[in-house]
Formats: sequence, structure tokens, C-alpha cells
Amino acid sequence: MKAIICTKYGSPEVLVLREIDTPVPKDDEVLIKIRATSVTASDCLIRGLNAPFLFKFVVQLMMGFGKPRNPILGMTSSGIVERIGKNVTRYGVGDPVFAYGAISPTKLRFGSYAEYISLPEDWNIARKPDCLSFEQAAALPYGGLLAWHFIKKANIQSGQQVLIYGASGSIGTMALQMAKNAGATVTAVCSGNNFKMVESLGADKVIDYTRDCAATKLEAYDLVLDAVG
Repeated sequence: MKAIICTKYGSPEVLVLREIDTPVPKDDEVLIKIRATSVTASDCLIRGLNAPFLFKFVVQLMMGFGKPRNPILGMTSSGIVERIGKNVTRYGVGDPVFAYGAISPTKLRFGSYAEYISLPEDWNIARKPDCLSFEQAAALPYGGLLAWHFIKKANIQSGQQVLIYGASGSIGTMALQMAKNAGATVTAVCSGNNFKMVESLGADKVIDYTRDCAATKLEAYDLVLDAVG
């Protein structure tokens, strides 16, 4: 299969296209023929390693020193199940699915910059809804799962006031929609260029953080979600 290989940490030029063996699924794994993937902020941070020393050390401790142990990056994917291990019961050959290669900070499976990926069936895998394209499904897990984690913890009640800082990013756009679905009144903080987009997703109010008067627009909120950090 064809795959994008990360030969070392550095600029995008360290990524090269190569032909490698197709993975063979273990007894509890499904082999997915990838139709779409996405390049996430985490992918770029790990590949570039352009960060303070402590961050670099922790990343290399987890991923490998000098270059990634698994040279194929990519955390999100969507596609068709092509093969299944003998113990797999949740999925069958031909199922359209989408997946996210992280369960926790210490349980990570990269590898979606390729034609195939093999993942345990109890990983973050779900059947793709018919109403979503493969491209749309591949864009969901990264921001969607992070946003859902915090929105669920917040236990938002109908009528509450919610402020989302960084509302136009992958996490913010998903959190905005989830908060609206819970019945909240949502204020979206982003640049003015993204006002139309966040309003189309349900934002009730918008604040342009680039304006000097931005802080004067703030009110009292039941929940503030910082999607920027």
C-alpha cells in the first residue's frame, strides 16, 4: 500500500510517499481501507516538534527519539472495513466506518496517512451515517470527541449562558453545536472573518477577539469553554 512516511521530526518536507506492506489485522482488529483522513493540529505538533524542550521530551518519550516509532502519522480516518479478525463481532466486511486513533494520552494509534489502517474493534470506531460523506466523517472525531468530553462534563442545562473561546476551530465548532443542542444560549468568540460560519452553526452572539473592545462585550456565563489553550 502507499503511505506517507515521517522520516524524522521537522518541516513538512520530512514527509515522503512510499510503498509499504499492508497491515494484517490481529484477531481483535478490523482492517479499514481508508477513503479520507484529516491533518490535525496534533499531527503538525508531533511532526514539527517546534515547542519548548519539556514538550519535545515528552512527545519523543511517547513517540520515539529522533523520529516516530510508527512513521505513519494521522489520527482520523473513514473508509470501508476490508478484513476482520476471527474474534471481531461488531463489524463486518463492507461496513462504512470512521475512526479516531486515540483512547487516552497513553493509548494512541497513528497511521491514517495511508491506504489502510488496522485498529482494535473496541477502539474509537463507529459506523458512518449514510447522511455523511467519507470526508465529513473523517473530519468529525478529532474536534468532536474532545468537545463532547467537556460538554458532557459541564452538564449544560437548557437556558444557560455558554461562552466558547475559539469557536471557529475544530473543537469550538463542535462544542458550539453541542451546546446549542443542549438548549444553551451560546456566545462565540472568534475573528470577525468567521462570524457567518459560527452563526450558521447556531451562535446566538459573536465577539471578535481581535477588536480592542472585545472584553467589554463579555457578560456573565454558566460555562466558559476555552478551545484555544
